[in-house]
Amino acid sequence: MSTNYDLAAYIWPSYHYEPRMENFWPEKDGEWYTVRRGTPRFPGHDMPRLPLLGCQDEADPKVMRQHVELALAHGINVFIMDWYWYENAPCFERQLNEGLIPALQGTDAKFYLMWANHDVCDLWNMHVDTHWDRVQWSARVSRAVLEPMFDRIIEKYLKLDSYYRIAGKPVFSIFEYPTLMAGLGGLDATRDALAWMRRRCLDRGLPGLDIQAIGRGTEATGRDLGFDSATAYQYCMDAGETGDYVAWAEQAIRRWPEYETVFGTYYPHVSIGWDNTQRNPSAGREKVVMNSTPDAFEACLWRAKAWLDVRPQQARLVTLNSWNEWTEGSYLLPDMRWGYSYLRAVRNVFGDQR
Repeated sequence: MSTNYDLAAYIWPSYHYEPRMENFWPEKDGEWYTVRRGTPRFPGHDMPRLPLLGCQDEADPKVMRQHVELALAHGINVFIMDWYWYENAPCFERQLNEGLIPALQGTDAKFYLMWANHDVCDLWNMHVDTHWDRVQWSARVSRAVLEPMFDRIIEKYLKLDSYYRIAGKPVFSIFEYPTLMAGLGGLDATRDALAWMRRRCLDRGLPGLDIQAIGRGTEATGRDLGFDSATAYQYCMDAGETGDYVAWAEQAIRRWPEYETVFGTYYPHVSIGWDNTQRNPSAGREKVVMNSTPDAFEACLWRAKAWLDVRPQQARLVTLNSWNEWTEGSYLLPDMRWGYSYLRAVRNVFGDQR
């Protein structure tokens, strides 16, 4: 079996108690509150989504050790942690600090951060319709906020042996570079800030920094900012929120060459599905991709492998959405409908990398 690919699954770190979110999830175990209330909205709707392993506390290192071993047994050896910073303080960090990092000890699995720098509206409140312009916390940061925030990231995470690196450099992903630009004051100011982040890593004894963009559109701004590479977070960002899985995935995959042109290096991404109805009281088919199956997902994995196999100059990295996005219908963890089939699809293509 192949052993030279890095399969990286995103983690949405909401399945534990986060005091700042208690107004959304009052039962004090995170977004399991919303998962437990999932109901079908139309005939044929794949709902509810029931976790085979139960509603686990993912800030528990014993739970996360189970997850790490499950991932490694199916060829997944990297976790990308969605990382949040609002009102000059971290949010959702307990799963990383108390759960995942201790669970990685003694294994070959790694992690890296994707700074999920998007505004918080009422998206996570299942009792109201989402209004994207009703911002509760802004994700914009000034240079005065960015510098101490990033210094903390270097000392707390980037220096760890379990942190994922490409060519020796720790990888740091940024979800919304337009939001970063808005906070820092434009393209030149943002390019200067990214250059400072690289220099800061060198000053702190690291061999540099590999800054990864989440591709959005094909505007040249991403290239002008000097990102080292790009990948995607979710097919819905390129192909919308509805339709048939096969056509939906094909539309997103067709963007890969465009992103490669813009960013120079593109790491292929594969999403499992999309269903954002649980968070939206009035949502129906317009928020659901239909006919998501393990076989269709596996076909996309073969496309990702083929992309890498003809690009030996770049790291053999594939990103997956996701490990646990239960309320977006895109997760590798086993459920009561498909069991372990999505994990087995990864192993069918990329092998057991333990």
